Amino acid sequence: QICLSLVKLLFYLAHSPLGSIVLLDFQPRQFVMVDGNLKVTDMDDASTEELSCKEDNDCTLDFPTKSFPLKCSVAGKCEGINEKKNLFNAYRYFFTYLLPHSAPSALRPFLTDILNATGDLRYGINETLKAFEKVLHLYKSGLYLQKRPLHLKDYTSLKGFRVVEGEDYKCWPSYSHLGCLLSVHSAEEAARICNSQSQCRSFIITQQRTWTGRSLASFRSSPTDLIPDANAVVYIKRSTSSG
Repeated sequence: QICLSLVKLLFYLAHSPLGSIVLLDFQPRQFVMVDGNLKVTDMDDASTEELSCKEDNDCTLDFPTKSFPLKCSVAGKCEGINEKKNLFNAYRYFFTYLLPHSAPSALRPFLTDILNATGDLRYGINETLKAFEKVLHLYKSGLYLQKRPLHLKDYTSLKGFRVVEGEDYKCWPSYSHLGCLLSVHSAEEAARICNSQSQCRSFIITQQRTWTGRSLASFRSSPTDLIPDANAVVYIKRSTSSG
């Protein structure tokens, strides 16, 4: 969410009415999340000036660990230097820390491609935004889920009950520090996750939703602590529900 919001912000800066805007003091502390969107807190160090040049050799974009040769336009400006500077800083300070983690395994190759392409500046901001939106579409739609043997058949569903809330086994990346609370596209995906965790014996799809509209599922090690709830369904592994 943070990376996608940042890319949308940089897309706007690259195509702003004032021209391409560069953030000269690009640090994580310069940003804040407001209602799920990343905002810049300080525009004092923003600039629309692009480096002047006479030849391509005048247009090297230097960072502590990498340098990128750019083209000198016929107008005597280094082409896209503001956009590329913003994008590589996004890679340095955000993408490298946030993208490799917590995504479903089927989506990680797409995120790795984004990481590598922005790290080498092979993608501009337009291509980067399209790549992020493709991953988001796959994630929200569930199209990333590969056709595999059905896991939900291993579970008995109990309608009208839910599991008593409380501490249980932990998992990563959980939305709750008290137990294992993960986002899922469907009960089938939740069943696959439960089957992959040795402690899991049951799960419930909660009424909570993430920013992408996906449901949160609570995974439990014990299916025995049930209380009535007309709007809930508990899924219990058949091997533990036979009694």
